[in-house]
Amino acid sequence: MYFRPRSSKIVVAEVTVVTTVVKAALVVVKIAVVLVVVVEVVVVVVVVVVVVVVVVVVVVVVVVASAVVVIIVLEIVLVSVIVVVVVVIAVVVVVAV
Repeated sequence: MYFRPRSSKIVVAEVTVVTTVVKAALVVVKIAVVLVVVVEVVVVVVVVVVVVVVVVVVVVVVVVASAVVVIIVLEIVLVSVIVVVVVVIAVVVVVAV
C-alpha cells in the first residue's frame, strides 16, 4: 500500500463546498443578527409604550382623586354654611319673638 495523493479536482471541489457552506452560514448569522436587533427594537418600543400608558393612567387617577377630594371639601363647606344660616335664622326668630 502506498499513499496516493488526491486529485486536484477533488481538492478544488472540497474547497468550493466548504467555501459555499461557510458563506451560507455567514448569511444565516447576518439574518439572525438583524432579527435580534429588530426584536430588541420592538421590545424597547413596547416597554416605552407601556410606561407611557402607566404614567397617563396614574396621572388620570391622581386628577380624579383630587377632584373627588375637592368635591367632598366643597360639600362639607356648603353643609357648614347651611347649618350656620339655619342657626342664625333660628336665633333671629327666637330673639324676634
